[in-house]
Amino acid sequence: MSQSKVIGIFGDRNVGKSSLINALTGQQVAIVSEVAGTTTDPVRKRIELPGVGVCTLIDTAGLDDDGGALGAERVAKSLAAARQVDLGILVFAGNRFPDGARQVARLLQQLGVPFLLVHNKQDLEPLKAELRRSLNDEFKREPLEASSLAAKTEDRDRLTAAIREALAGAEVIERPMFEGLLEKGKQIVLVCPIDSEAPQGRLILPQVNAIRAILDGGGIATVLQPEELADYLAQAGKGVGLVVTDSQVFARVAAIVPEAIPLTSFSMLLARSMGSFDTYRAGVTALDRLQDGDRILMLESCTHHANCEDIGRVKLPALIRRHSGKQLEFDMVTGLDPLGDLSRYALAIQCGGCMVTARQLQNRVRTVAEAGLPVVNYGMAISYLTGIYQRALQPLL
Repeated sequence: MSQSKVIGIFGDRNVGKSSLINALTGQQVAIVSEVAGTTTDPVRKRIELPGVGVCTLIDTAGLDDDGGALGAERVAKSLAAARQVDLGILVFAGNRFPDGARQVARLLQQLGVPFLLVHNKQDLEPLKAELRRSLNDEFKREPLEASSLAAKTEDRDRLTAAIREALAGAEVIERPMFEGLLEKGKQIVLVCPIDSEAPQGRLILPQVNAIRAILDGGGIATVLQPEELADYLAQAGKGVGLVVTDSQVFARVAAIVPEAIPLTSFSMLLARSMGSFDTYRAGVTALDRLQDGDRILMLESCTHHANCEDIGRVKLPALIRRHSGKQLEFDMVTGLDPLGDLSRYALAIQCGGCMVTARQLQNRVRTVAEAGLPVVNYGMAISYLTGIYQRALQPLL
């Protein structure tokens, strides 16, 4: 269930970041100007890179923006973008590797994110051997050299090849969605309720990804709504190898599916697939330790129009309050917005993360866990609160 890779372009003003992104896209995505600070907010562009696939390029504001409070906010946005990328490209020029680029490079090293060093405008001032050695010693990578990236095809090809190699060597734990769960001749039944929370005219992404993963693995995917499940299972008999349900109807589906048929949820499959499974398992029992006045941080990695059936804002908080019997407060952070002061919270609950990359989700969860805050995801929390956690967990172990 691999998402498109996110590549961030970082560096001081006027080192050629926008030229680089225009070269890679083959379009005038970013404004190129002699005036420092032309890029004021991150600019995103989805492209297809040869040998890499679909990527999202982020052109960030200059790391040396000195425009007062607004400039500091722009720099903060650029640094925040560094926590969202699968690959960083640090652009510098004039034989000077500035403090801002070094800060980003060290952050990426800490996060385990691969990055490239690109010395731009080498036709104006070639990279000195002393700086090359210094950067190689400090970051264990050889700087690339480029001239006018927008005009030089060989520069673009060399950079694309370096991107491909860096991403191929990146260590991101992401397992196939149905690893160990597909069996020839067995059906996987996907329970997909169509209600006011379902997107108009289509399925949600985890459901689409599940269908594709089953087909890729040679399995048989059967998709139905909860109302059809009992009759279908009575007909299918022993041909069903696994039932996967949307978390919001977990309890209802569990009451229908015989104990002999394994049961889990899309959200729990995502937890195992995207690499934070063990962290979530360690955090789930925090639901039993909540006290009056505790705050819970809800992390939803996409943005959508919320209504009275919203799982993260309405249904899950109601389940937690009923389970704990406590007076609790809930805060919602959507997308990849800053998390704020994590010391205020007793628990964090992350959505499945289908709209972000595995690395983005892992970095998010790791940030929360390293702050000493228990974290679990929607599906695990709902199964725990409805008394079917062990049953839903079992197929994934």
